Formats: sequence, C-alpha cells, structure tokens
Amino acid sequence: MEKAILNKIIKFSNVDGPGNRMAIFFQSCPFSCAYCHNPETINLCSNCGNCVKTCPVQALSIQNNKVVWDEVKCVNCDTCIKVCPNLSSPKTKVVDVDYLINEIKKVKPFIRGITVSGGECTTYYPFLKELFKRVKEELHLSCLLDSNGCFDYEEKMKDLIELSDGVMLDVKAFNPSFHKEIIHKDNEVVIKNLKYLLKINKLEEVRTVCLPNFPSQNEETVREVSKIIGNNTRYKLIKYRYFGVRKEGIEKFGKTMTSEDEINRLEKIANENGCFNVVKI
Repeated sequence: MEKAILNKIIKFSNVDGPGNRMAIFFQSCPFSCAYCHNPETINLCSNCGNCVKTCPVQALSIQNNKVVWDEVKCVNCDTCIKVCPNLSSPKTKVVDVDYLINEIKKVKPFIRGITVSGGECTTYYPFLKELFKRVKEELHLSCLLDSNGCFDYEEKMKDLIELSDGVMLDVKAFNPSFHKEIIHKDNEVVIKNLKYLLKINKLEEVRTVCLPNFPSQNEETVREVSKIIGNNTRYKLIKYRYFGVRKEGIEKFGKTMTSEDEINRLEKIANENGCFNVVKI
C-alpha cells in the first residue's frame, strides 16, 4: 500500500473548495515561495535536533538519530516550527491510505468532499490515485487537488487529474523571470497545466497572490491569466499578508498588505478580458 508524509488535517474547512470539506496537508514542496504562509511544509525534516531542546513539553526526542514527535504530549505551541532552520516540521507522520479513509469516515456525514493540499500534494501522486479511487468508490465524496502545478499533469499524472473532480491551481506569476525570482523555479509547466486543465474542464479555480510594491508584475499576471481563462472558471485575487511569512519574504515584500485599490485595479483588468467570476480575498 502506498504511503505519504502527512503534515496535518483540518476536519472542516469552507475555504478549500465548495462546501464543507476535509483539507489534508502533505509535507514537502518543489517550490519555495518567498511569501509562503506555511513554509514549514516545504522540506522534509533533516533531523538536526534543534527543535528537541526547545520543546517546552518534551514532546520531541531523538531516537536512532531521528527526531520523534509525541502527538499526545504536544500542545501545538509551534515552537519547533519557529526554531527550525530547514523550513520543515517534526510534527509529521507517515500514513497509508487506510489511515486517511478512517479519518474521513469520522466526518463523512458533515462534509461534501476532501481537498488535498500541502506543501505540494501531487508530490505523492501514486498515493493520491489510490486515495481518490477509494474515497469515490467507498465514501462517494468529491476529491479536489490544491496544487501549484509544478509537475506536468498531462505527461506525468493524467490519470490522477481525470480521477479528481478538479484542481485549484496557483499561478504565482506569469513572467518567467519574476516567477523564478520569487519562487526559485520556472513556471513553464504551470502555464501548460493551466491551459490543459481548462481544455479538459478540470479547472476548479485559479488563485494569484497579488503582491505589494510589484504593480507591473501583478498586472501582467492577472492580464495574461484572465485572457486564458476568460469567464470559464473562478479567479481568486488574494491580498499578500505578511503573517507567517518567513524572513526572506518579509525582506522582499515588507510588513504590509496589498491595498484595496490595487486589488480593485486588478479586478478591472480581469473584467476587461471577459473574466467576471473574480473573487477578492
């Protein structure tokens, strides 16, 4: 049976797709967004041990040269995450599909479906195929992917995309140079996935974080994305918020929020391209 590294589960969420949903967050991501709001999901634990000596309730220990997390002792103060030098978390667990099926069953009467996120959920592509297949066959719930599009869907995971009910896709930046500057990776495959999902009617929504002090980059991204999607799917324009952002992002984007005027300006640009299903957050 396939296994994956789980970061956390939010049993009830109304911001991770339509209706009340269980949101499942997996550990590790090939992207390293400067403004990431959960940077502790980017890397796997390196077992450096920095977190062990700072845990106020001794919920962490070193066993066989690995950091071990005691979920019962843990009070979720997140001290370990704050002191981690590796953009990681010791509060993860290796799970199989049976584990998640049992967790979903506990709340099945109260949710419309599940949304898998991260980190980057498609890192665990074979695991998700098995999970989605069983959720649909046994629990009859919808399955959504919350993804940054870092892997080629059509070439590498077409069967997973077809099995899913849709993808909530992040388009961080349209300009390749700027994308590499703030994400540290190229965006060619992201744009390819955007067009592919639209073509096969699997694009649940597109999200773009609109950044302060970069109006020209915001404009290029919103203009080009809205040209591609038109009025065929929801486009979320999200204000940059510095809460939870690591030092690199704070230094680049500051301790501020994207202004309402900027969000409204970008919405108007999207509207001019026939994209009227715009949600401002």
